[in-house]
Amino acid sequence: MPLPIYLLAVAVFAMATSEFMLAGLIPAIAADLHVPVASAGLLTSAFAAGMVIGAPLMAAMARTWPRRSTLVWFLLMFLSAHIVGALTESYAVLAAMRIVSALANAGFLAVALTAATDLVSPDWKGRALAVLLAGTTLATIVGVPAGAWVGELLGWRATFWVVAVLCVPAVIGVALGIPSAPPGESTEGANSLCREFGQLRRYPLLFMMILAAMVNAATFGSFTYLAPVVTDVAGMSSSWVGVVLVLFGAGSFVGVTAAGRFSDRRPYAVLAVGGPLLLFTWVALAVFSASRAAVLSLGFAVGALSFAVGSTLIARILYEAAGAPTMAGAYATVALNVGATVGPIIAGATLSTSLGATGPVWVSCVLVAVALTMAPLIRSMTARTPSRR
Repeated sequence: MPLPIYLLAVAVFAMATSEFMLAGLIPAIAADLHVPVASAGLLTSAFAAGMVIGAPLMAAMARTWPRRSTLVWFLLMFLSAHIVGALTESYAVLAAMRIVSALANAGFLAVALTAATDLVSPDWKGRALAVLLAGTTLATIVGVPAGAWVGELLGWRATFWVVAVLCVPAVIGVALGIPSAPPGESTEGANSLCREFGQLRRYPLLFMMILAAMVNAATFGSFTYLAPVVTDVAGMSSSWVGVVLVLFGAGSFVGVTAAGRFSDRRPYAVLAVGGPLLLFTWVALAVFSASRAAVLSLGFAVGALSFAVGSTLIARILYEAAGAPTMAGAYATVALNVGATVGPIIAGATLSTSLGATGPVWVSCVLVAVALTMAPLIRSMTARTPSRR
């Protein structure tokens, strides 16, 4: 795997740490900026919404820019927003900086996905994607717990400074290691923007995006509300929440790494095996959530299977969007973040029902079950469509 892909993964790690780290900092931010906790919680929603809107917007704006300088500018934009966020005393300014960070993150990820797949042979897109997504999974294992620890020890502003510092080696690495444009291809591109957006009329691409969004909604819906399952249902102390989240993150790293080895050559085998297993583990977690052993072991399993299936679907989006060379990464980013936005909203609405803390897990079961019923239709449509590989 080319070194520049690992440099891009470092930047993805820093950005994913920023995206997830607020979960443990909301009360401290609310107290420091003198706003309700609910208002501070909107900072997470603002970031997610900015990611969904920013991916196609930033990718469209940057499609004719030199690739290396585009990635560097997005990183500098992200870094600057965290410096301002660390210094401000205004909630409004902090909220604005979260949106700016999300736009930069979305733009970077959309361009980075395309850049990474252009650095490898056409049948290695899944492996390249696995390396980038490993940056996200490592953020859940290392970045988020470390951010919570730094926030508790030095205050929430220190976590913003840490993310800004993490961006510095990423900027240097991208500036020195990423080609300005793919070999043999001009950044101007032959396809018009309208033609690239027109790829969304292709049903295999559109339905792959829907499947990916549903699987990721299931993943992030339950991930967001794992804490109540650990404490309220399994009866474990709050100190175990971090352990379960780390197990989930470790599983996601294993899953995305393993899937990367097969998602190029045998993607439908991964989905045919991994999909039903994923549904089984979600159901098992919902049914046996009162068992501490089940929560610990299944926390790892659902992380592994969720990211194995989810990353394979994201890789298929990149293959199906081959006719949109500058927007393919944006389509993959949108699918990923629509799931990350909608999943917690649907899952959170079940907490006040009779299902209680297990409601989000049952939502994950339903989402994956619906995705599995749609998968054969999409497979048959893809088989009738000329290969995009």
